[in-house]
Amino acid sequence: MKIYLVSLGAGLLAGLVYSLLGVRSPAPPVVALVGLAGILLGEQIVPVAKRFTDRSELARFVREDCAPHILGTTAPRKEDDA
Repeated sequence: MKIYLVSLGAGLLAGLVYSLLGVRSPAPPVVALVGLAGILLGEQIVPVAKRFTDRSELARFVREDCAPHILGTTAPRKEDDA
């Protein structure tokens, strides 16, 4: 139940920000995509901050955890035999 209340609170906060910016909901596609990018980047702030003291752990975390989560994973390349 707690996660639903937190989600509702986050939604209310987003609605408040949209209202202050004068953006109607649903937002235009570009505004919505920028907002989603902000959400994805914002999710990574706390884990990165926790690992900030250990530079090697931070680099590993950004490379192996953050990048695939934010950018998605790429399909493996097929080698051409020709």
